[in-house]
Amino acid sequence: MTGCAQIGPPLPPSLELPKAPSDLRAARKGDKVTLTWTIPPRTTDRQRVRYLGKTRVCRGVEPVPKECGTPVGEVAPPADFAVANKSSTKKLTASFTDTLPSAMEAANPTGFATYAVEVLNAAGRGTGISNQAHVPLVPTLPPFSAFVAQATAPGVLISWQCPPASGRRTGVKYLFRIYRRPESGAGPSRIAEIDATACAAGPGGLVPLSGQPSGAETGAPEQEKNPSSFLDQTFEWEKTYFYRGTVVSIVEAAGKPAVSVEGDDTPEVKVFAHDVFPPGVPSGLQAVFSGPGQQPFIDLIWVPVADSDLDGYNVYRHEEGGAPVKLNSEPVKMPAFRDAQVVSGKTYFYSVSAVDLRGNESARSEETSESAP
Repeated sequence: MTGCAQIGPPLPPSLELPKAPSDLRAARKGDKVTLTWTIPPRTTDRQRVRYLGKTRVCRGVEPVPKECGTPVGEVAPPADFAVANKSSTKKLTASFTDTLPSAMEAANPTGFATYAVEVLNAAGRGTGISNQAHVPLVPTLPPFSAFVAQATAPGVLISWQCPPASGRRTGVKYLFRIYRRPESGAGPSRIAEIDATACAAGPGGLVPLSGQPSGAETGAPEQEKNPSSFLDQTFEWEKTYFYRGTVVSIVEAAGKPAVSVEGDDTPEVKVFAHDVFPPGVPSGLQAVFSGPGQQPFIDLIWVPVADSDLDGYNVYRHEEGGAPVKLNSEPVKMPAFRDAQVVSGKTYFYSVSAVDLRGNESARSEETSESAP
């Protein structure tokens, strides 16, 4: 017994209408907004898209637009879309960068711009707009000028020139954000935020991030008095870094989460953190002789040096008219030393220097002397 195939009614031809994207994302930097979305691989009737048309980019101030209206741009389909969509299982993405008009920002400084895209088929027809993405319209400030970074003994000192207060808007808070990235290729990390309003108006507050010491903690109190500089002490010596800064505009409204937008970046500044800076000079050196009833010796003590990269100390001795000679072969780890190579009837002159982990040696301390009876 043989079965027969049952022929159903003919299916209508596919209209080739791509599904509307549902993952549109928007990121703003300065007055540039970068949109990204997944190119729909399927049509509304679940067929694989074969003939893709242009994508319209829509922008407005309505929170939920119903249609695209007049597009602000168009994105052509990838030249190899048909082949790639047929053979690849990976998502294909598209992007578009829009420039916000300054007039729109000025008219809606605390509002939002709404973006959507509409993907069309080869005949110029679509199924409607995508999900919406919103970006704040707060006007941003240009980057601060004269951005400089240089290695100093306490750390990498970053400075910039404070601009006048013109161009700032009431109700908007401005921060100057500093980024650092290593030459090794790792991504940038945010190392500081400084009150940009204080920078323009005079003394203000420094806002270090977690783990970044403030000026008072680093021995550089001028940091708190001068918000046009920042001392980075979280880097590693003998490595190359790139620094940049950007002004952040922040809008805070009662009952709503704050929104922030980064402005354009300063030019990147390259710094090789080469440590050629010696530690501090030891002070308070004292010498005391001990000898009766035992082998004679002279004990030395001094005030310890507080440098974080201190490796130890060198101890020098000489007799009247002689040249100083180092007594230790390895750095002395504690701020004390016992000289057991003394001879009765002689007077010895001592001085001490500090050495860091990279071999930089400080100047020698003031001399002190002691006699062996």
